[in-house]
Amino acid sequence: MRDYFIRRLLLIPPTLLGVTIIVFAITRLVPGGPLERAIMESQQFDAASAQSSQMAGNGVALSEAQLNKLKEYYGFDKPILQSYVDWVTKVVRGDLGASYRYNEPVWDVIQSRFPVSLYYGLVTLIITYSVCIPLGILKAIRHKTAVDNITSIFIFIGYAIPGYVLGALLLLYFSVRLEWFPMGGFVSIRFDDMSMWGKTTDLINHSVLPLICYLVGSFAFTTLLLKNHLMDNLASDYIRTAIAKGVSFKKSVTKHAMRNSLIPIATTFGQNVTLLVSGSFLIETVFDINGFGLLALNAILDRDYPVVMGVVLLSSVLLLIGNIISDILVALVDPRVRFQ
Repeated sequence: MRDYFIRRLLLIPPTLLGVTIIVFAITRLVPGGPLERAIMESQQFDAASAQSSQMAGNGVALSEAQLNKLKEYYGFDKPILQSYVDWVTKVVRGDLGASYRYNEPVWDVIQSRFPVSLYYGLVTLIITYSVCIPLGILKAIRHKTAVDNITSIFIFIGYAIPGYVLGALLLLYFSVRLEWFPMGGFVSIRFDDMSMWGKTTDLINHSVLPLICYLVGSFAFTTLLLKNHLMDNLASDYIRTAIAKGVSFKKSVTKHAMRNSLIPIATTFGQNVTLLVSGSFLIETVFDINGFGLLALNAILDRDYPVVMGVVLLSSVLLLIGNIISDILVALVDPRVRFQ
């Protein structure tokens, strides 16, 4: 097993190089980048300021020196390969560059948003698995009963409604009409001045509606995934043989069928590690939450390429680590798996 994980860890650097090379090349080749935007804004400003003069409407061009300074500032003064090597060299030293939009180090920008998405991701993950696994077991054992039918109705209704649409409806009813919850944000403006109990209640009040939107989709997927696989295992020959030999139904479920049914849950766990911090930029937009997903969206829209590269790098690392965690979990629940 040790050799297997060593090989998996050694595959992380070349995988990251491949992903970052592709994204870096895209940021340099797509039109409408930060350099073109800066030139256009400068020309618009000069044209607007010269409307009362004879230069109005001529679109005052930047001088060669100004253009070279802009290229140097945005990192477009070197060939793509050399710029990428310089970026990788800085990353190895722990420098992700500076954000064009925030004029701050990229790592500081990410660090300010990371705890927010990590909080929602961890809470969503804990609630999802602590509720969906028992619910999936119950639905499989009580298949086609009233419990199964009623829970299926709520699960499919929640799954059919996109999280951001549900968020807008929840805000409209519970925040605007009933005023039970705040309109958005992670915490209140006076959060630092509150007592510990006040901070706790304020955080909970701001978290209820976004968490509902985060959970509706994952609830359906995890519950039905476990239910379907558990039903397949309960109908298998080895379960019928175990019951025929005198093993109780409860023990057959918990000791035999349940373990095999957890294999797909363990397989998909690694993907949730990335979702743990990336979140949903649509939900974060609706609730005005300055999280990791909204940061990535704004960076793409604003052509803030250093932040884009930092987000891609961090998300790729989390995805690769999540896949390794999934392999470990699969090995724990599936005795047939042997790492070589």
